[in-house]
Amino acid sequence: MEVSDILKRVRAQKPVVHHLTNWVTIYDCANIVKVFGASPVMAHAKEEVADMAGIASAVVLNIGTLTPYLVEAMKLAAAGANRRGIPVVLDACGAGATRLRDDACFEILDGVRVDIIKGNASEIARIAGEKVQTKGVDAAAVDKNMQELAMRLAGKRSCTVVVTGVEDIVADGRRMVQVLNGHPMMADIVGTGCMASSVIGTFAAVEKDLVSASVAGLVCYEIAAEMAAKEAHGPGTFKEKLYDAVYGLDADTVERMKKIKE
Repeated sequence: MEVSDILKRVRAQKPVVHHLTNWVTIYDCANIVKVFGASPVMAHAKEEVADMAGIASAVVLNIGTLTPYLVEAMKLAAAGANRRGIPVVLDACGAGATRLRDDACFEILDGVRVDIIKGNASEIARIAGEKVQTKGVDAAAVDKNMQELAMRLAGKRSCTVVVTGVEDIVADGRRMVQVLNGHPMMADIVGTGCMASSVIGTFAAVEKDLVSASVAGLVCYEIAAEMAAKEAHGPGTFKEKLYDAVYGLDADTVERMKKIKE
């Protein structure tokens, strides 16, 4: 898989990536899309979300700071994206923690087409129908085979499923790829999961094969995290160095450092 080719297309095409996302991490999500070379927009009002989807190349939905109003706006934005045939990413942030989050995920998934569902192990397990309890927005232990769960959910929903963790899983019901890049310090700051969803949306904006897009986005993002960790003194400087590492990422480094298992 030529990961660096998809990164090159992101930088050349500079796609608009429309977000209805987490208020806690919205700034980080916008920044990570920008430093990858794309153009983030964060529009939440029901009155404009469909119009904004009309000028975007991908839509990212994140239920991290959920309200019923926002669910309605998400459905309108996704419907607009569906009409144009551009990819919709759903970050099931906190699914399995409360009934509102669970209901919102299923309402969105049943009401519009979602092309990529992304979450940690317990979030994805809950969306797949398992009885699990997420620790707020942090992953809880799941006593299930996550590769099988991801493949099953992808087949049921006719979409690509991304399970993030120490080893990421990307599956579409026929194909399954693992991404082995990343660094433990990513778990020490808020927002790295939300940022991953934004990166996936950015790469999906330029690559129709959504497994390849998701894998490429995760690989580039997590290689940058590995590079940042080498220079960081702790979580604060790690975040600063992460943006710099993404900005300076080159094809040779990506192809040399990528860790993918199919």
